[in-house]
Amino acid sequence: MPYFMDIHKGVEGLTAKAVAEAHMKDLETQEKHGVKYLKYWFNEEDGTIFCLSEAPSKEAAEAVHREAHGLVADQIIEVQEGE
Repeated sequence: MPYFMDIHKGVEGLTAKAVAEAHMKDLETQEKHGVKYLKYWFNEEDGTIFCLSEAPSKEAAEAVHREAHGLVADQIIEVQEGE
């Protein structure tokens, strides 16, 4: 299954706690869409979040965010793991 990196930019009021809570909501919703969110990274200072998922499509990864908390990504790109 493909991997996708989604990028959220300029999220107002971003905190580590808020990102963790949103991630937990993703985990609760992901199975319904055939997605597995694997890891996330964030920068509180500029409000950027990166989420890595394994998903059948970009649309499925986006559907999880939309349903779980409404914070859809600004960009979703398919990525491949390097060595």
